[in-house]
Amino acid sequence: MQLTEQLLTQIAWAWAALAVILIPSQVINKAPYGRHISTKWGFAIPNKLGWVIMEIVSLVVLLSCFFDGENKKSPMAIFLVSLWSLHYINRSFIYPFRTKTTGKKIPLTIVLFAMFFNSVNASLNGLFLGSFLQQPTWDSITIFRVGFGFSLFAAGAFINIKSDNILLALRKPGETGYKTPEGFLFKYLSCPNLVGEMVEWIGFAIIAWNIPALSFAVWTIANLAPRAIHHHQWYKNTFVDYPKNRKALLPFLY
Repeated sequence: MQLTEQLLTQIAWAWAALAVILIPSQVINKAPYGRHISTKWGFAIPNKLGWVIMEIVSLVVLLSCFFDGENKKSPMAIFLVSLWSLHYINRSFIYPFRTKTTGKKIPLTIVLFAMFFNSVNASLNGLFLGSFLQQPTWDSITIFRVGFGFSLFAAGAFINIKSDNILLALRKPGETGYKTPEGFLFKYLSCPNLVGEMVEWIGFAIIAWNIPALSFAVWTIANLAPRAIHHHQWYKNTFVDYPKNRKALLPFLY
């Protein structure tokens, strides 16, 4: 069966719907890695190795599907692929080796699930960008939409990276425990790094303006919003003096 834009869009809609359906399960069940790790999930591998393996899939699969696509690579498609690539170069090759997680593990099952999740999202977006995305007509509405979307993407990336830097600086060499982060948006949120990443991919979806990009934004929120809630509750349960004004997802609200 030949892949058409209509078929790819239908698959992306179904994939996004699955993310929404699974949100209650994501809220109830903590993903068992990091501070929420559980031995019930079986064999585990070194945390850094697992992180590289599951994140690099997004980069390799998207680039493969994009360059294998039939369309001429428009400037907008190249721009979007560049944004995606910059994010995942950081997540695959830079961030893992900056973490101070010596001795920590991640269940292999979680790595395999993440690889599948990343493969589907990267395939949908890579195929659309490589085969179906058309260069937009630069009317005033499109210019505003792309500018607004890029502003969100850039702001989200800045929040994500700056927050990660604060978290990474909490541990001195040899330390593996957890501390209460301070400063920047941690004044208002327990996990601005996760919120920043959600904002980032919402911005990407607004720039791209297609259903595969939207489905990835939906999946990002479905995965990271529950994790931010779990982290927030963990902080409150772990540190008796944890700031009461901090929220899980929305400053001053929730």
